[in-house]
Amino acid sequence: MRAPRPATAPSDPAPHWWEAAICGAIIAMMTGALIGPVFAPTQEETPILRLVWLPAYAAIAGLLLYRIDRLWRAWPAVLAMAAVIGLAFASRYWSIDFATTMRRVIALAISCGFALYLGGVFRGPHLPRLLMLTTLVMAVGSLIMVFGFPHIGVHQAENAGLWRGLWYEKNQMGAVMVIGATASAACLASPDRRRLLPAIALVLSSVLVLATQSKTSLLCLALGVGTIGGFWTLRRGGAAFSVAAIWVAVVLAGLGIWVWETHSVAVLEALGKDPSLTGRTDIWEALMRKVADRPWTGYGYGAFWGREGESAPADWVRKETQWPVPNAHNGWIDLLVQLGWPGAFLVGTLMGATALVTMLRSAGAGLREGWWALGFLAAFFVLSLSESILMAHQGLPWVLFLAVLTRAVLPSSTAAAVALAPPGRRAYQTGSRIAAQYPNGPVRRPPLPVR
Repeated sequence: MRAPRPATAPSDPAPHWWEAAICGAIIAMMTGALIGPVFAPTQEETPILRLVWLPAYAAIAGLLLYRIDRLWRAWPAVLAMAAVIGLAFASRYWSIDFATTMRRVIALAISCGFALYLGGVFRGPHLPRLLMLTTLVMAVGSLIMVFGFPHIGVHQAENAGLWRGLWYEKNQMGAVMVIGATASAACLASPDRRRLLPAIALVLSSVLVLATQSKTSLLCLALGVGTIGGFWTLRRGGAAFSVAAIWVAVVLAGLGIWVWETHSVAVLEALGKDPSLTGRTDIWEALMRKVADRPWTGYGYGAFWGREGESAPADWVRKETQWPVPNAHNGWIDLLVQLGWPGAFLVGTLMGATALVTMLRSAGAGLREGWWALGFLAAFFVLSLSESILMAHQGLPWVLFLAVLTRAVLPSSTAAAVALAPPGRRAYQTGSRIAAQYPNGPVRRPPLPVR
């Protein structure tokens, strides 16, 4: 008799455990967990901090070489990343800080390589599970800092009493925990039956987001987890339920847009936020006046926000706003001051194309990964409106976005498995391989009746 086929065949092979361990450590570094507060307590780039990254860069290069046979299939993502790096590199010709631009372009290129590796190797449910486990470890570490070392884990002066865990400020912890909660929700929505750790991670990440009292992080949490929960519900419901749910979602979205357009001040006050978004609108107005001076080039990649006395445009903005602004608190405006409208158009095009392709492929890939990519993209877009995360040279949200882009353009796992299958597993087999499938000898069928 023919050997029975396995009930389930994994279409997304899991990477080695040591690959997951290395990637988890690099992901934690990209969040700035503990490393920044220890080696750069003033939030300024230091030589020691650059040296800390050298082993990570070497590990990324080694991982890329080890998996080069898989990564070449993601050539559309490589072209997209090359366009991003090329524009950043070209800005050196008009940058107001040539050395900083070149140094950060190199870091950006390495981060893009790591994103390519994550998207090409951690297929299907493996990337959200890696993120879930990594953020769970950081969440436990944050609790240790909050209760064991409150001078590090809790804000002492500004935002006194609010939790910040392993990071400089509460918004950083909020963004990282949103990533962890979204990944945990995806693990729960995927066919994987290992649900205890994802459930613990989802609860713990959500609690830490609430402890930051960051309204942006809370909104991203609701949107990311809600998107995953919505797609999970649509799949479990029937066709009539799906149509009704989509109709309700569209109506609620339209109602929300109308309320925001007509009563935004009242909404912000109800959320405990002042209409200036804690001074952000003043920063944006000042920055847009500087953008008007260089609308098509910007001031160079990573060069605008120099230290006081090193960047005349940034000093002017700080003087206008009357406080030491560290960044634009808006990813799109930060892109404009660095690379002008071409940079914003390029990133916007990549985001739109990635969302469209991911949505079209969500019927198959989305089910395996628990619709993590769609939930992350929703949270990523909202976060980009409040934080400077776009084209960050060492930023986890930007790396994960490029990983989603890589996963979106890769061939399906089934096609890749057939193409990469070893000869022993292909359809055409001869000799001992065929005999091994029939240990009891050839199957003899009764002769056909003669008519």
